[in-house]
Amino acid sequence: MVLRNIVKIDEEKCTGCGLCIPACAEGALKIVNGKARLVKDIYCDGLGACLGECPQDAIIIIQREAEEFDEKAVEEYLKKSQITPSVHHADQHSFGCPSAQARQIKRASEEKPILLEKRETKLTTWPVQLKLLPPNAPFLENADLLITADCVPFAYANFHEDLLRGKTLAIGCPKLDDAIIYRDKLAQIFRMSNIKSVTVVNMEVPCCFGLYRLVKDAIAASGETIPLKQVTISIKGEKMS
Repeated sequence: MVLRNIVKIDEEKCTGCGLCIPACAEGALKIVNGKARLVKDIYCDGLGACLGECPQDAIIIIQREAEEFDEKAVEEYLKKSQITPSVHHADQHSFGCPSAQARQIKRASEEKPILLEKRETKLTTWPVQLKLLPPNAPFLENADLLITADCVPFAYANFHEDLLRGKTLAIGCPKLDDAIIYRDKLAQIFRMSNIKSVTVVNMEVPCCFGLYRLVKDAIAASGETIPLKQVTISIKGEKMS
């Protein structure tokens, strides 16, 4: 048993709509007696891909003593149950987290490189990693904050011009980093600085959608009213929303 992040379902709020079920790539949730239930602790990776699908806000991420997430057990469970996880356009025959599924993206080959004029970065602040960002940094005051998954600038070619221009940047990974630390730090930032707006940019893979949810929770925890926008980038590098 270890202390780790894991989902918790509020049975009073849960209506048994089942929208969270296909959102879980590990098949860790199912409907039992009209309510969503966690099948086993070892099937839940604690990333919260199911959170954004619940219209009743009945699912949260907590820290408690639980068995460690077991990816091999998940694979066997999915095969035995014949569950095909929803992976947002990922390989439907693969198991485990779709963000870790290897794939090759075909691009149009170019015999000669296209010569472009030199472009300047639109980055105006440092540091950018959310874990390193001081909550009282002076550049956060009155900022339009851009919070992005750290894969986004590599996937989206026009990141600087289209998304970063005029904004203060913070990056992080909701899969590999501690979501609770992110939420608490962002809530502190929102309370201390007069943030004008927040834009969250995530990749299309399920676990990445947890970034939007934790930012939304941080705004609620701060007690502030801040306009929030979400942008999703496909693995192929296209803006989906």
